[in-house]
Amino acid sequence: MAVRFSGKVWALFATLFAALCAALFVSACGSSTALTGQQQIRHVFVITLENENYATTFGSSTKAPYLAQTLAAQGALVQNYYGTGHVSLDNYISMLSGQAPTPQTDNDCTTYEDYNMSGTTSDGQAIGTGCVFPASVKTLPDQLKAAGFTWKGYEEDMGNDPSREAATCGHPTLNTTDLTQEAEAPSAAVPLGDQYATRHDPFMYFHSIIDSSDCQTNVVGLNNLQNDLQSVATTANFNFITPNLCDDGHDSPCVNGQPGGLTSANTFLQKWVPIITSSAAFKQDGLLIINFDESSYASESLNTSSKPPTLTLTYSGSTCCSEQPGPNLAAFPQSSAYGTLPASSIPGLPSSLGTISLVMTKANYGGDQTGAVMISKFIKPGTVSTAQYNHYSMLKSIEDIFGLGHLGYAGQTGLVGFGNDIFTNL
Repeated sequence: MAVRFSGKVWALFATLFAALCAALFVSACGSSTALTGQQQIRHVFVITLENENYATTFGSSTKAPYLAQTLAAQGALVQNYYGTGHVSLDNYISMLSGQAPTPQTDNDCTTYEDYNMSGTTSDGQAIGTGCVFPASVKTLPDQLKAAGFTWKGYEEDMGNDPSREAATCGHPTLNTTDLTQEAEAPSAAVPLGDQYATRHDPFMYFHSIIDSSDCQTNVVGLNNLQNDLQSVATTANFNFITPNLCDDGHDSPCVNGQPGGLTSANTFLQKWVPIITSSAAFKQDGLLIINFDESSYASESLNTSSKPPTLTLTYSGSTCCSEQPGPNLAAFPQSSAYGTLPASSIPGLPSSLGTISLVMTKANYGGDQTGAVMISKFIKPGTVSTAQYNHYSMLKSIEDIFGLGHLGYAGQTGLVGFGNDIFTNL
């Protein structure tokens, strides 16, 4: 005999059945999609410092003992980490997009100019000249957003001088001179001074970012970081942290009277690393990467017979990891004149030389050996890696952590991401 349920009884039964099925489905999904390996990492923090070679930073006479000794002992010292170019901007762009240099980004884009793109290579490289890539050239933040992850850039001093750059998404007006190329000393008008450098903020070189409303909310001053770290929910999955021109070690001495160089970089890390590593997000599943954009080591050659005397600094530009120069650069070596300056401003030169001309020569297109330090609960303290990595390797590794595709040279055949030589506690 058939049994007919009343409408209310049937609705109750259907609701309970659906709830039971949903519970079983969630349980099954949870057991089959548990994160393993490097994908257990859900929060990545990158602090990029400036212009130091491995031997100087990690040698016995280092001026950054907190980085070279204390932090290295807490995680992994990655000895053979390399920059991808000289001077600064090309390195930052490679970290965020996998794009190789143009003649302009390879020389820090003193004019903040649009990119004139004529095509794309088969391996994802934009062909052209200029600085600010069109929206068709994608970045790690674009990938993260599309996959449902969050990102943020924290820029020290950004907006200190509103006449130079805004406090969020701060960059020069397109196709004008970049006034942030030089640090601004404290003054009555700008009491804290302004040592923000657009060229150290890679987010500002992609229309896919600067033309989006995300730029105003996601590229912010460093003073926002501590508040964002108060909970896992307010901490982005990917965090890129740029100290100012003094705290990243670029300038020495600094316009505000601080020593700069590795001394100030070490002090910056002593303040901010404990804030990051004590946060709930980092403790839960975090990875901190401290790297340098490029090595600063250069051989010097002084020609006193020229008028004025000429000092030539030559960077070897060594590479690793089968790095390619990309489609836009001329053959190496390359030399550029950087104007004149007092001889007394160069350590080791006698002031009696008066004014000298400065020439920089790049023997090759790489960024030389810098080393890096990485800290995570997935890394055993005291780990030392001798494997070779560069900025493209870092981008590939972060993409792999979040299950993303590979942009530009991060997808280069044979390129290896960070492996079990670093993640020794998975």
